[in-house]
Amino acid sequence: MVTASKTPSRARGDAQADEPMSERRTLRDYAIILRERFWIALPLALLVSIGLGYMKARQVPLYQSTATMRFEKPAVVVGRGPNVTDESVRGFVDLNTYLQELGSASMRERVINSLTPEEARILQRPYLQDLQPGQEPPSAGAALGQLNVGDVRDSYIIRISVVHRDPEAAALVANRYVDQFMDYIFDRRGDTVAGVGDFLEQRAEALRLEAEDAERRLRDYQRKHDLVDLDNSTNLVRNRLVQADQAVTNARLERIRIEELLQQVESFRDQGRSLLEISYISSHGSVNALSLQLAELRRNEAILAERYLERHPRMIDVANEIAVVEGQLQDALNLAIADLRTTVEKARTQERSMQAEYVKAEQEQRRLNELSAEHNSLRDQAQIKRANYQQIVSRLQEVDTEERMESVPVHPLDAAVPAGAPFTPNISGIVKSSVLVFVLVFVGVAVGLSFIDDRIKSAWDVEHFIGVNLLGIIPDLSALKDEEKYSLVLENRQVPGTESFLSVYSAVKINSKLDFPKSLLVTSTIPGEGKTLISCNLSGGFARHGRKTLLIDCDLRRPMLHRHFQMENDKGLIPWFENKGSLDGVMADDPDLGIVKVGENLSLLRSGGRSRIPTELLESERFVQVLDRLQKEYELIVIDSPPVGAVTDSLLIAEHADEVIYVCRFNRAYRKHIRQYINALQSAKREMLGIVLNGLSPRRIEYYSNYRYYRSYKKYYGAES
Repeated sequence: MVTASKTPSRARGDAQADEPMSERRTLRDYAIILRERFWIALPLALLVSIGLGYMKARQVPLYQSTATMRFEKPAVVVGRGPNVTDESVRGFVDLNTYLQELGSASMRERVINSLTPEEARILQRPYLQDLQPGQEPPSAGAALGQLNVGDVRDSYIIRISVVHRDPEAAALVANRYVDQFMDYIFDRRGDTVAGVGDFLEQRAEALRLEAEDAERRLRDYQRKHDLVDLDNSTNLVRNRLVQADQAVTNARLERIRIEELLQQVESFRDQGRSLLEISYISSHGSVNALSLQLAELRRNEAILAERYLERHPRMIDVANEIAVVEGQLQDALNLAIADLRTTVEKARTQERSMQAEYVKAEQEQRRLNELSAEHNSLRDQAQIKRANYQQIVSRLQEVDTEERMESVPVHPLDAAVPAGAPFTPNISGIVKSSVLVFVLVFVGVAVGLSFIDDRIKSAWDVEHFIGVNLLGIIPDLSALKDEEKYSLVLENRQVPGTESFLSVYSAVKINSKLDFPKSLLVTSTIPGEGKTLISCNLSGGFARHGRKTLLIDCDLRRPMLHRHFQMENDKGLIPWFENKGSLDGVMADDPDLGIVKVGENLSLLRSGGRSRIPTELLESERFVQVLDRLQKEYELIVIDSPPVGAVTDSLLIAEHADEVIYVCRFNRAYRKHIRQYINALQSAKREMLGIVLNGLSPRRIEYYSNYRYYRSYKKYYGAES
């Protein structure tokens, strides 16, 4: 009977069903995909990669030779006049112009016309073997090869590459392009240099006179204002100004300090306070010594006054000495005050002197600032005139015809040489590309088929795509006899499959949120996935662990449980329903139901035949009532139902079951169908415990999941089994 405690677990199941599942696979999942489709992807990858490599290896061998040229970029010469030109490369626009000229049809025509008959035969040589009898060889222009002209990035280096079927012909054409381009530059440049020399000489003479006149005016100005070097003079005056300002500040601070000290002394005298409290007075001259001497005399006087009277000779002597010292101390104090006043006057005089020096330096700075504008203008004019003159003189030195020819802005750098080996077909490159294509095709085919093949195969499919728990993996038991594999757990047979069923039992017990008594529905997507096998052995597992269990065959269209337990199917649900069996008394003793005990704690309720319209029974109130009655007599009811993908019977039964187990056979049903049917089962508000993956070979169990129990079991029990 379903209790109230089931509601929270079902709510969690609904939330889990509605929550979108993320399809994230690990590297291990992809390794499994590659391993599973290895013998499909491998032949295709080999076929494609070997075919591609063979086609590339069959290409006609081509050789490439490269010649390089360097474009100079000298300093720009500024000139005026119709005959002054500059043929040097000024930027990438000019460089691109030369590149276009190298690849132009006119340059190609110049190269073709420069070829001798012997050189033309070198170009035609590789094509002779392909000629048909009586066929003429290609012309020199047709056999010239493929030209590639380009610049080296961030430089003025030009590569002229020629691809040809003959290495010697490739080098010949590349070098010939360089030679013809140099002749083209020389021819064009020769027409532009006439008259340049005369113009440059006239211009140089005019600039020389202008430079000398500007320098003479600068010297006259410096002599007039007594300026040897304006910058040095300005720096000296600036330093003097800074030093004078610092001296003025220091003198002012010293004067203020001494004045404050004098004011303090005057204040002490007016107030009648002892001047010895001022450190300057007490430390001046003999003031300190006299004050100590006076203190000593007064102490002696105090000691003698205890013994003698005031008129005692010794008292009179001490009094006289005190009077003398007091007079000397007063004179010393007056001298200290006089010295302090003198120091104040000196500080004031020093401050005025520093101020005058600062004013003088400031006036000099102002004068130099006024002169600097005109002086710098004259100096800049002189420098510009001299620079222009020197530039024209430098240009004039290059006007000579022979030097001008050497200053052509383009020079051959490296000549092309015949290649030692063809650049295509490149065997190493072909091998690398073939290997890369092999890997891409191999991985692409395997992964692509994994997306096309939607059948369930692994734990990832169950837990991440479908989104339910994987209760366990059952190995392929086709090697066992039918009468053995349906009672493995019940009879405790020592074979690997027994432990796998017990692991499913443990997973069901752990994942179940409901207490006994309860009912458990076992179904699948399509027939043949092993739901009956799972039902029998799962029931045996609970029975072996002390749970009173009833196994019901609710596949009314195709009942199979009676065969696996070697019984007749003459009693069961259908006869009880047709005979309107009673709900009173003990259901296990009802003769129409015919419940049979097949093992300790395990009983079987057969279908009692076949029905073409089983929905009439499954939707009836009596079916619900009989399940409720049976659930009171048994702790667990395991219902073996039809495939949910074939008929709707399982959905009807699921409405009355407490928990559901879904059985999937390896590589049989499609994931999208399984998820669709599980969502339909979960909509019945029943707890979906999870999926049992059935029918995997031992090898597939090892790499399709983390379940290693099969190998461990075989090692542990191998000798006994």
